[in-house]
Amino acid sequence: MPTSDLVVQALGKLMPGGVRRGQLRRGDRAVRWVEAGSGSPTVVLDAAGGEPGSLAWAGVMPIVAARTRVVAYDRAGTGASDPVWPLALDTQVDDLTAVIRATGNGSSVMVGHSWGGLLAQLAALKHPELIAGLVLVDPADENFLAVPREGLRHGIALGEAVLEQHANGELANTVRETFRPFAQHLTDDRQVQALILDAYVSCYEAQSQARMVLGEHQLIIESLPLIRQARAGRTLPDVPLVVFSATTDTSRHEREAWTTFHADLAASVPNGEHIVLADTSHATNQDRPAEVAEAINRVIEGPRLGFVLH
Repeated sequence: MPTSDLVVQALGKLMPGGVRRGQLRRGDRAVRWVEAGSGSPTVVLDAAGGEPGSLAWAGVMPIVAARTRVVAYDRAGTGASDPVWPLALDTQVDDLTAVIRATGNGSSVMVGHSWGGLLAQLAALKHPELIAGLVLVDPADENFLAVPREGLRHGIALGEAVLEQHANGELANTVRETFRPFAQHLTDDRQVQALILDAYVSCYEAQSQARMVLGEHQLIIESLPLIRQARAGRTLPDVPLVVFSATTDTSRHEREAWTTFHADLAASVPNGEHIVLADTSHATNQDRPAEVAEAINRVIEGPRLGFVLH
């Protein structure tokens, strides 16, 4: 069964209103997403490095879809989107911008987690007219990533292990064990949990999909100078902004530094809010989907009501 069928089936069990598959041609390849709900502005969701965005936001989508149209996007090479090689920062930013243009009605609320949170900022810096609001979930920061640290080395090692397990036929079991807690958090129905895990396995079946875990971590390292250039002399658009910080997964010193970068980011626009979530891991979209969805819905309503976030 194609990846898209399993993902749509799994998400459909979580969203009674239904899930639709969308795609956009980018030259000789297709960028694909899942979407639900209707209305404006569209909310576009971008996930962390190496993750299928169509599944990463499974806890957030049903809540937001009750309010407006929500699109969860697979970057090139992840999930159901066709691969592109070599990977390039400009390609990822331009693909995201193309999805925003194709799905938005004028401007969209952009939501990004980790690496997706940094890509969301780059898209907003390059095309501020497309952005009605931003929700950044424990977003990556080029200054923090530039400091030699275990996290980046761990990402490369993880990517190499994923490729080795794919070659040995062991990756499916690892994927199931990795995402089992998330599936259990989403539903108590064991049949639906199994379907969600089958969908995750399908998103890492191809060698090109498995390679993205290593490829995107390498891209992050290579792109740090380009990200600094893109940000130089620019500020985020003056739109409602919420920045979430997690509190676990790293040493206290590293987490304090990361949280400081997040606080500065939120303070960089007049309508910014910084939320620190206690006892929450970097996988904030999985741990605290209700809080993330509530922030998205407040950002949606803010411009209509003249609401100041903080």
